[in-house]
Amino acid sequence: MGRRRVSNPLALAVLGCLAERAMHPYEMSATMRERGKHESIKLNYGSLYTVVESLQKHGLIAVRETVREGRRPERTVYEITEAGRLEFADWLTELVSTPVKEYSAYEAGLSLIGGLGPEDALRALRGRILLLRAHLEAGRELARQAEHLQVPRLFLVESEYRRGQLEAELEFTEKLRASIADGSLGGIDFWREAHRRYEAGEEVEPFVPPMDAR
Repeated sequence: MGRRRVSNPLALAVLGCLAERAMHPYEMSATMRERGKHESIKLNYGSLYTVVESLQKHGLIAVRETVREGRRPERTVYEITEAGRLEFADWLTELVSTPVKEYSAYEAGLSLIGGLGPEDALRALRGRILLLRAHLEAGRELARQAEHLQVPRLFLVESEYRRGQLEAELEFTEKLRASIADGSLGGIDFWREAHRRYEAGEEVEPFVPPMDAR
């Protein structure tokens, strides 16, 4: 997998917009927001202009014309090039076909959860569970509205994916919290003793797994 000349996912969204028709940056932004793409791709106007400049620099898009509407400032309309079309198809295929390691903030927190005491961890996990349930219900409500409006599923697959991720995360988090609460989590006795020592200002000895577990 080679390094792309422009790697910001927002650039892929710009190419996708211009693959449909020529647009100026404000229209690209409005189109993405209207279609809910900002829920999947981080979008802000400053970054959009930077991405557009980079795509133009690398020959993936080009200026078609500069237009003025009434007293508004001039706007530059861009179009996708043949190289841009090839890059869009290749990049999109790579994203859909090839799993990559993604470093989530939650995974980072879980890798260091022993830095909290078990009771503090329980409270934190409970808070996450409540927020996950709220986000899931909001997503389900949007899905119900889309179904009522007869929006084709093609335009909702990323929302379905997000809900699937939330459901899996909620199930995992509920099970983790339950195993801490009932004491069935492997290593919890070491965790409690280590936290007791930490709270008392004593040195905490590192966990050394049994020889047959290495």
